Amino acid sequence: MQTYDYIVVGAGSAGAAVAYRLSEDERYRVLLLEAGPDDYRWTRIPVGFAKMSHNPAVNWLYHSEPEPSTNNRQLHVPRGKMLGGSSSLNGLAFVRGQAQDFDTWSQMGNQGWSYDDVLPVFKRMESYEAGGDDAFRGRNGPLRVTNPEPNALLARIIEAAGQVGIRHNPDYNGANQDGIAMSQATIASNRRQSTAHCYLEPARFRPNLRIETNALTENVVLEGKRCTGVRYSVHGQKREARATREVVISAGTINSPQLLELSGIGQPERLQALGIPVRRPLQGVGENLRDHYAPRTRWAVGKRGATYNDSGRGLGLVRQALRYVLSQPSMLNAVAAPLRAFVRSREGLEAPDLLLGWVPMLTELGPKGPFISRQSGMTCYAHPMRPESKGSIHIASANPRDQPAITFNFLSSPVDAELTVTAIRIARSVMTAPAMAPLLVSEIGPGSAVTTDDEILDWVRRVGETTYHPVGTCKMGQDPMAVVDSRLRVHGIEGLRVADASIMPTLTSGNTNAPSIMIGEKAAAMVLQDAAG
Repeated sequence: MQTYDYIVVGAGSAGAAVAYRLSEDERYRVLLLEAGPDDYRWTRIPVGFAKMSHNPAVNWLYHSEPEPSTNNRQLHVPRGKMLGGSSSLNGLAFVRGQAQDFDTWSQMGNQGWSYDDVLPVFKRMESYEAGGDDAFRGRNGPLRVTNPEPNALLARIIEAAGQVGIRHNPDYNGANQDGIAMSQATIASNRRQSTAHCYLEPARFRPNLRIETNALTENVVLEGKRCTGVRYSVHGQKREARATREVVISAGTINSPQLLELSGIGQPERLQALGIPVRRPLQGVGENLRDHYAPRTRWAVGKRGATYNDSGRGLGLVRQALRYVLSQPSMLNAVAAPLRAFVRSREGLEAPDLLLGWVPMLTELGPKGPFISRQSGMTCYAHPMRPESKGSIHIASANPRDQPAITFNFLSSPVDAELTVTAIRIARSVMTAPAMAPLLVSEIGPGSAVTTDDEILDWVRRVGETTYHPVGTCKMGQDPMAVVDSRLRVHGIEGLRVADASIMPTLTSGNTNAPSIMIGEKAAAMVLQDAAG
């Protein structure tokens, strides 16, 4: 059994940042465990997310439980299973969220998590050279963030949005989020800027950092009320490692509560039913699951050559590949949804509460994953950004290789259903604005005949999907359902923290990769502060 100062479980968006920052201090020996492989060729190319969305080699390929709110469908829940975690297969959009998101966390009793507290962390982690205000943007961090330029189709949508009152915002990660803009991207020099690339590649040859891949952590080791290490397996071979200072769980919103429950930390009745000895009762483990539930509206485009359905097939795909090689704008180096708008559902709100995102093509789902449709068109997803509906994630067996049960309870809060309908109506207003007329746009889904709120919601339940932003299952706080405190220490257990999206008390306004990395950065700083006394 080997001994380290710190053990980090999970090399994803947060865990890679934790390991990078802890190992900067040469005094500490750090072990980073990742259940997936070291590298995968498709992670380098931004469009590679399409190749990885259904690939079990690098994707946990989870699914949700059938629920009435989703027409009893099992929703696809992809999560990264490789160095970089989901930052290695996500849609590459970089969205911090709103100041109000973090101020809300602080007002809930989580000292040190206000916007003023986390802004310096966001700045420290990024390298953004596309303008913006130095008061809000970082220039020298490990994570490179860029601004793509709109093509003719996306520029027309920006014009259409302006016609319905949605202004252009040159930096939605700056002073305010309002408006429509090209998606800021974790793409630079034609390459995905995952945490594997930005954090682990520069750190992997440090003598005090050991990275073990294909290492499935099965439980943490508890001695009384203190965590002293982890048990894990590599290709079936059982191993154990000891941590003299702390274990940091950064396994993600699905796997972090799973690991706690496998270790006897959670709801006693659930653990006892599976034959797991209860080491620390914590009712909140696995609860408070939140995610963005988004229907994808679909639009046919009659003008030829405007979308990737025309320019990304056959010889067009060859041209796109050539443009990629020449470092020119291409569908191969684009964000999954390259255009997005943050809008208000009604007047009088302090900040936007809805998100619209555009994909300049239609796709279909085949047995090996999504593929480009033969029909020319666009996709626009629309959803509330701060849903109130909450679900849960709990282990269904004591076997760490078995998927936990994921129950979202989407649309269980009436306000979520109401805001989803509003978001769809706003998307329709943009897509039917005068600027879109030359493109000969017509609605495919839900279809112009679907008009009432009930008809729209029925369609949403039949076709809606998650946007792959699960959070909250090890939430931070001081209430009886909190799992960690404001310094991310597991309540009642010494030497154990959780640092990933699972600690979010509420969902941030937008994509969750950027705030997850911020959480990893902030967690490492707190660990080092505590070590220094």
